[in-house]
Amino acid sequence: MRAEHDGHRPGTAQGDDPKALTVLEQMGGVSGLIYSSVPIVVFVPANSLWNLTVAIYAALGVAVVIFLLRLIRREPIQPAISGVIGVAVCAFIAHRTGDAKGFFLVGIWTTLVYAGVFAASILVRWPLVGVIWNGVNGNGTHWRQHRRTLLAYDIATAVWAALFGVRYLVQSFLYDNDQTGGLAAARIGMGWPLTAAAALATVLLVRWAQKTEHEEEAAEESDAMAAASEGPDADGPGGTTEQAPPAR
Repeated sequence: MRAEHDGHRPGTAQGDDPKALTVLEQMGGVSGLIYSSVPIVVFVPANSLWNLTVAIYAALGVAVVIFLLRLIRREPIQPAISGVIGVAVCAFIAHRTGDAKGFFLVGIWTTLVYAGVFAASILVRWPLVGVIWNGVNGNGTHWRQHRRTLLAYDIATAVWAALFGVRYLVQSFLYDNDQTGGLAAARIGMGWPLTAAAALATVLLVRWAQKTEHEEEAAEESDAMAAASEGPDADGPGGTTEQAPPAR
């Protein structure tokens, strides 16, 4: 029986949706992406209206409130824990530097590291999107044997590398020019909206990769079956047709 008769064809949207949800959940979901912007929205106005110390405590307080809210609502708390730790580190650096723009320093350098890692993974022929996607879903590494599948993961990984690279260039420029308000706007505007767009592009590219992978595997299987069905031809092993002995 062919795969269509099972009620589910490999590589269709129906089969990929659970995987797409799995990746989104790893990012904390849509709410997690939005929650990550709230401490920044609180930090910059608090610094402008009062001072750096008040801004630091306000950002930390908001991060803790978000953590408790997710805990009460029984949502995944790992993204919230990471958020609290991230805000705490950013607040510590801002306090040590004595400048509000120090709150964004870790994020700026982190984006540069991410851009380099994603780009390097393409060069070594282990595109990180393919490694993460197939690793999360337990698909092994056989996807690397298919040229078009590998190309799709290369493109998806390049999307993320470009996203992180642009983030670094823009925010680094704003940091060097002491544009704290601009840093906050760039952090939010280039944060979850672009992340969501990159995630959507990733899902579409992965679906295309899986579709081409299944098509290549089906073609290989078809060729193998065709070769096996031919078997020894009528001419026999010697390539000559056996003739019946003449009648006497």
